[in-house]
Amino acid sequence: MTPRPWSARIALEDGWSAPGRGVGARGEAGGEFVFNTCISGYQEVLTDPSYAGQIVVMTYPLIGNYGITEADDESDRPHVAGFVMRECVRHPSNWRMVETLPGYLERHGIVAIDRLDTRALTLHLRTAGALRGVIVPGDVPEADAVERARSIPLMEGCDLTAGVTCDAPVVEGEGKLTVAAYDFGLKQNIVRRFHAAGCRVVRFPSDAPPEALLEREPDGLFFSNGPGDPAAVTRAIAGMRRLAELAPELPTFGICLGHQLLALAHGGSTYKLKFGHHGGNHPVQDLRTGHIDITSHNHGFAVREERTGAIRHVAGVPELAITHVNLYDGTVEGFRHVERPLFAVQYHPEAAPGPHDAGHHFDEFVAAMRQDRA
Repeated sequence: MTPRPWSARIALEDGWSAPGRGVGARGEAGGEFVFNTCISGYQEVLTDPSYAGQIVVMTYPLIGNYGITEADDESDRPHVAGFVMRECVRHPSNWRMVETLPGYLERHGIVAIDRLDTRALTLHLRTAGALRGVIVPGDVPEADAVERARSIPLMEGCDLTAGVTCDAPVVEGEGKLTVAAYDFGLKQNIVRRFHAAGCRVVRFPSDAPPEALLEREPDGLFFSNGPGDPAAVTRAIAGMRRLAELAPELPTFGICLGHQLLALAHGGSTYKLKFGHHGGNHPVQDLRTGHIDITSHNHGFAVREERTGAIRHVAGVPELAITHVNLYDGTVEGFRHVERPLFAVQYHPEAAPGPHDAGHHFDEFVAAMRQDRA
């Protein structure tokens, strides 16, 4: 059943405000406003745990036109703090769908809004940067809504992994190879990719002691995507540092937040991007070969780079050589250890949503595990 729309508005901390039509759950939502440039894949965006604490603005004007399909979930529920669209389709057409997008949002308690000029809002966020903001009922005075936006905690300093990680170790799938994974908000398509390569995945809570991962005698270590400020995830950073000391020979792979945490665990640093990378069309170049992949992104922080002569490496960590950069803004998109079987990428090679150009990173990791076992 599709819920009836209601009067709503958005307000940002700098005073920018606009009225719209409430869809989904009635109420109020607050978080950091970011924009996503994917044309499709709205369900994967909604259920990506990396969006916890954020209100996502979809730049594509028509959202919900193919409804909701259970197979497209990236986790067990939506994690966005709120959702903004130009037009939310209330009567979709798709033989696979099980419900409409407004019905799905209402069922999961997600406050959303449409009938906004999302082009103007996106341009504002590109100029001002990611901003705290709210979606509120239309009868809330604009000045009050702006003050509510200003009261929302900043993303800097927020460890949001505890709200999206698993509660206890979870074994998923079967295979000859075992991947021990720190779950900081692990997307399901990462697990699917490992299963397709013949790997069993054992997911661990973000605060699990490193010894617990090694007790499973894994063939490789994986550090997942996730939300929030990487520098605030101090316990996980300490655990990853300890794993590097206890098992330096194990093949190790990190994605997104896992990429940032690996850099921090080895002595690097991170910083907040102006408006982040959120979408499925970012060109990333491999500095070793010149090859370019079009990639899926969802991150608001980045790893800091340093150059020593012609050598590019993670700032303060010469042994972590930069391997990939973003051709839009030159930010770090990947690194690898110069001696150990450890590498990480900032983008999402598992896609969902987005192109599959970078899926070869899973092949590389699995090949390293097989070689280590041989």
